[in-house]
Amino acid sequence: MVVTEALKRYVETLAKFREYWQFVAFSAVCDSPENTDPLLAFAASDLRHALEHLSDDEVEHLDTNTDALNAFFAPWFNDVIALPTITSNNQLSSFSQEELPFWLSNGIGGRKLAQIRAFLGQIPVVSGTAIEWCAGKGHLGRLLAFTRAQPVVSVEWQAPLCHAGQALAENLQLHQRFVHANVMTDAQRLAPEFTEASQAFALHACGDLHHALIAQAAAAHCEQIYIAPCCYHLTKQVPYQGLSNAAQQQLQQQHLSFSAHDLKLAVQAQVTAGERIAKLRKTEVHWRLAYQCWRESLTSDSYYKPLSSVNKKWFAGGFADFAQWAAQQHQLELPAQCDWPRYLAEGHQRMQRVARLELLRHVFRRPLECLLVLDRAAWLEELGYNVTVAEFCDYQQTPRNFLLKAQRC
Repeated sequence: MVVTEALKRYVETLAKFREYWQFVAFSAVCDSPENTDPLLAFAASDLRHALEHLSDDEVEHLDTNTDALNAFFAPWFNDVIALPTITSNNQLSSFSQEELPFWLSNGIGGRKLAQIRAFLGQIPVVSGTAIEWCAGKGHLGRLLAFTRAQPVVSVEWQAPLCHAGQALAENLQLHQRFVHANVMTDAQRLAPEFTEASQAFALHACGDLHHALIAQAAAAHCEQIYIAPCCYHLTKQVPYQGLSNAAQQQLQQQHLSFSAHDLKLAVQAQVTAGERIAKLRKTEVHWRLAYQCWRESLTSDSYYKPLSSVNKKWFAGGFADFAQWAAQQHQLELPAQCDWPRYLAEGHQRMQRVARLELLRHVFRRPLECLLVLDRAAWLEELGYNVTVAEFCDYQQTPRNFLLKAQRC
């Protein structure tokens, strides 16, 4: 794969279909005159018909099955589905199957442990020091230090996690040292650590945190960089116009940039939520829309007015309590009597339409993430690295399974 050529294809294709994914479904449903979803007015009538006639169960199935989703939307978005793969052939090491002492992985969740083992299976054995970025308690670094007897420097900004991780390392007599630092502001203090390191890696460092690793490791001419990026929307670079010169040029040519809401689309896929959490999420969408229906009836203002995030415990209680909280957020007063069943029914109808608009956006979920990964790959190439992209684990372990593997030229 030639990174810049693939990047160009992805930018052009996402720009071509921008009307189908670059919108806020809640607002599209609530703000349109008589709730007619004008964003779909330009869409082919057969696409509108197909979306409108999906059952709720079919929507849920398509949203959790990428192959089925692509097959359903192929008649309208084949250019998107046919975009080239960005990953190279994976040669996984046997590390993910190796037996580990139970006490070494104590305290690491099963899914997280599988991700760590798969990630380490992609990292070659070297003799030098490795830097573990945004380390938490240093689970990844601890397994690396134990299995390879390799020195590890674990960088983490939360002091309690540093203390806990250091205690574990010392108890196991591992060559793992914790550095308490803010990776966004302590670049000068961290520079000496990079001069001693031959590898730097980050498993699911968010947004600007993995940007900082790329910049600081490249500035120190670190030989190898391994990053599984996550949470692309957690960045101060909004609107996002690219990290690499190549992406900036292509995005500018297509008059395309990304809001924080756009970037969130890339990380909306979830495979880890249990049934209870999934039910609470669905209830939250339903109740927020039902409250919006009530607010419209009171104020005659049909434009969607957001509410702040709230603890999920609210959605395990009753709707009236949630509506009371929401009304207070908007400085409104609930009447003594309210026809909540009416608004819940109206909210449910809107929720069904939101789900279908979100399903449409989700066709572009993985392609957008591919574009963002290619942008980082192009940036690393511009900084003097040979770069390949791999999927370090199965998508069902984590949808954030892309791995950037960079070797200094």
